[in-house]
Amino acid sequence: MISTVLVANRGEIACRVFRTCRELGIETVAVYSDADAGALHVREADAAVRLPGAAPSETYLRGDLVVKAALAAGADAVHPGYGFLSENAEFARAVLGAGLVWIGPPPEAIEAMASKTRAKELLGIAPLAAADVTEADLPVLVKAAAGGGGRGMRIVRELASLEPEMAAASAEAASAFGDGEVFVEPYVENGRHVEVQVLADVHGTVWALGTRDCSLQRRHQKVIEESPAPGLPPSLLAELYDRSVAAAKAVGYVGAGTVEFLVADVPQTLGSARAGGTPKAHFLEMNTRLQVEHPVTEEVHGVDLVGLQIAVAEGGSLPSEPPSPQGHAIEARLYAEDPGSGWTPQAGRLHALDFPPGLRVDTGYASGDVIGVHYDAMLAKVVVHAPTRAEAVRKLAHALAAARIHGTVTNRDLLVASLRHPEFQDPARLDTGFYERNLDALTQAPPGEAHAAVAAALADAAARQGRFGGGWRNLVSQDQVTAYGDHEVRYRPTRDGSYTVTAPDGVRVVSVAPDRVRLEVDGVVRVFEVARHGDVVHVGPHRLTARPRFPDPTEQREPGSLLAPMPGTVVRVADGLAVGGRVAAGQPLLWLEAMKMEHRVVAPASGTLTALHAAPGRQVEVGALLAVVQTEAQEDPA
Repeated sequence: MISTVLVANRGEIACRVFRTCRELGIETVAVYSDADAGALHVREADAAVRLPGAAPSETYLRGDLVVKAALAAGADAVHPGYGFLSENAEFARAVLGAGLVWIGPPPEAIEAMASKTRAKELLGIAPLAAADVTEADLPVLVKAAAGGGGRGMRIVRELASLEPEMAAASAEAASAFGDGEVFVEPYVENGRHVEVQVLADVHGTVWALGTRDCSLQRRHQKVIEESPAPGLPPSLLAELYDRSVAAAKAVGYVGAGTVEFLVADVPQTLGSARAGGTPKAHFLEMNTRLQVEHPVTEEVHGVDLVGLQIAVAEGGSLPSEPPSPQGHAIEARLYAEDPGSGWTPQAGRLHALDFPPGLRVDTGYASGDVIGVHYDAMLAKVVVHAPTRAEAVRKLAHALAAARIHGTVTNRDLLVASLRHPEFQDPARLDTGFYERNLDALTQAPPGEAHAAVAAALADAAARQGRFGGGWRNLVSQDQVTAYGDHEVRYRPTRDGSYTVTAPDGVRVVSVAPDRVRLEVDGVVRVFEVARHGDVVHVGPHRLTARPRFPDPTEQREPGSLLAPMPGTVVRVADGLAVGGRVAAGQPLLWLEAMKMEHRVVAPASGTLTALHAAPGRQVEVGALLAVVQTEAQEDPA
């Protein structure tokens, strides 16, 4: 029997494993980098061991240090979580070699499935040779053989782009996974990303524990997942289960894993022209670990997958058949990122993270924590379970909209808009092209923002009146003006201590307090909860930034300045790039790495590079000057 588990991970998944361990009466040990010294997973563990440094390569990817930490803390088992070393066969061997229990599959199974190319060969799937790709094969997908999460992945639609995109994908894969091998496979336009949860014990029992649909993705990373995958015909379900169980048995799998497929020509998929085709399931890969989206399977099947992982690692037997599914579960990944600005990750203090009751929240953060730049930007997984898909979607959208998420920019508005979009609500129109088609509409300001700005301005006025006792003004009849982004609010104080709003029109003030404002708009009275953190004001789900009355002249930048869109590290500068050289509009100039993803900084227009303030390895803060491009229009004002 396992008595103490060290989780070789951080954040949300470490907290998730600790929760099950506490329920089972198992002691817990955390490991942490210097950047994570005050993190929630460290605070929740019974014991914690420092891994000196901040970068993953110095800390969470150092298997030797993790094993030493387990032995020093008296742990007798290691759970890898997901990411980092979770699919590293050598780490699994090191854990076992130290006399510890490995809560995961055998190293040989990890090794067999570690490379996507080798996994395909093992299952009899011939890869597409890059040299043989023709115009007729396009589009194709270049993928990293190791790792995942969208890194080392490129869609190629023109034959001339294949070679440079393979080189770029290889460089990114080498940086992320230490393995630059890439391969090519057919790219299925607007397919469905469907996966099967498998669970196996040491006695030969293998479960296919239902399906998940993970079609809503950005940059090949999942955003919203659900179980069961809606609308799949019974014949296709049977095929997916059979192939998944066969894959697990082929490598002697033990523990929890996931087999992923890209499904084309599902009758319910968007595009009636394909409705008459036979559904085709293309094997993508087998993930030899617990998946981020495992909670939806747990909610539908009434199981604890982490608890089952531990039971299997202790030698326990699974029942011959898995429990039957009940209802529908859906999960949204809440990220600190800006979807409207290229999905750039955000960092900073999380002033509030509070959700309504009645839903499941898996998180590695609490109110007051700081979101750093070294790791993934996911704040929480918000999960609901309901009798039907429609009920689950409605419940999740409402819970996200009602949550208090104060601090950095997040994708909360995008999640709510996605869940309420007609295409998503109709499972017959579900596919991986959702964000490509709808992102512009989904990233528009949510309705009601103008009235939220009114509430913010009045709450601020009430707070100032409380601090300074009101005060006396010359020209009291003139409007006071407060601006938030594109919204300008004009109002006047009245003799009875209230306010009259003169712009926007049609707003009557019912009551005002520094943290709560009631407005009547078109005969309807609405309540606005207001919280201010510096120049940022949160009004319900709206995040507003106050526009300064007098801009700081020191913040003015030279025209053509390229500023860092997020804090991170410069990992590459384009070959041959030099001050004085010509650049073309859209040409990649350098690459920033932040929160496990690479982000290109491109020339905004054609012109001359007049300054370059970036070199590989340089750490930059958001807004740091990286380069200056003097555009052709600036060169010739006439």
